[in-house]
Amino acid sequence: MSAPLVSVVIPHYRSPRSLALVLTALELQDHPMDRLEVVVADDGSPAAPEPGDRPYHVRVVRQEDLGFRGAAARNLGARATRGPVLLFLDQDTVPEPSYVRLMAAALTGSVLAVGHRRHADLDGWEPSQVRGWLAGTGEAPRELEEPRWLLDAYAGSDNLRAADDRSYRFVIGAVLGVTRELFDRVGGFEESFTRYGGEDWELANRCWIAGADLVHLPGAVAWHDGPDFAGRDWEHERVKYLESVAVAALITEPGARGRGLVWAQPDVVIRLHDEAWEAADAVACAQSLLRDTDAGVWLSSGRTLIEDPRVHAGQPAPEVLGRCRYQVDVRRPVHVRPGQVRQWCDVAPALAGEHVTVRRTRDLARGDGTATQVPGPQDLSGTSLESWWASDLAADSGR
Repeated sequence: MSAPLVSVVIPHYRSPRSLALVLTALELQDHPMDRLEVVVADDGSPAAPEPGDRPYHVRVVRQEDLGFRGAAARNLGARATRGPVLLFLDQDTVPEPSYVRLMAAALTGSVLAVGHRRHADLDGWEPSQVRGWLAGTGEAPRELEEPRWLLDAYAGSDNLRAADDRSYRFVIGAVLGVTRELFDRVGGFEESFTRYGGEDWELANRCWIAGADLVHLPGAVAWHDGPDFAGRDWEHERVKYLESVAVAALITEPGARGRGLVWAQPDVVIRLHDEAWEAADAVACAQSLLRDTDAGVWLSSGRTLIEDPRVHAGQPAPEVLGRCRYQVDVRRPVHVRPGQVRQWCDVAPALAGEHVTVRRTRDLARGDGTATQVPGPQDLSGTSLESWWASDLAADSGR
């Protein structure tokens, strides 16, 4: 069986020396050169990079300099490629000769793979030195320390084979690979990220929710020029604060955003199938379900009854469904006690009584999950609003 066509995308900005090291390392891959294409995606450098003559096909695509747009550059590069396997390498990350082959071998089906990023001091290095080092005939650079937290995370998750909803934190855009089918299906990188960091976590989270498997490949090594970002004390803290805010808006897992705030993107999408309901039932049911839950409610009838940013008419948009972890369908007006929706989600997929279904979006994407029967809510269809409010007050007072 012939090797797959592998497309490598390298986002670039004003760093021709570092880019030359990466392009040289790609010449030394043990993957066939005629099955390798490289696209340098330039993020508005003053002068276009010159990749030079290479034994593989290489081209440069460019976008206007509108500030940092690494996510958009990666998408631009991906659109210019043809291979079923997409690898993203940063401009300062030098792959070992087996990197492309090992990554490509893991990328079959619906998979996102992370290589093993190590760290070295390549300051001032030239392509000839990289050739000698990677060929085993020259001096190796000074190795720098790897982040302990990341090594522990891979060891504790069996190299992401035992991934969970928080494992997006262990995906690194500098050494990321994905099948083109998965990349296109989730829509690529989120281009609203216009500062350093976060777009790799956000993509990984969407891929996970879409049913993808994650894997870390310890043998697929690429060397980052310089220490891990956490080791750059002079800029780390401020940048990570800004990254956390951007991530919280799009990643709904509580570790990313905490609890208590209302976000445009909810963790739980609740569809009320309210076409035959009384308006009062829809209002009171929505209030009950939204209490103490990071959720949004969609009224299938299309009615606009409530001036609350969490309540919407019609159906949730695909981009909303692509980021929520849970989906709840309610077919009769119900009343729930505080925290009950979260409890259902913790055991999803679940059937809560006769009228409520709770599913994980990831399970829906994979076709997995036999629903567990759990205690249902109280059916209050046709009950007066005064009775609804009385039920809420009783629940809040613990009676």
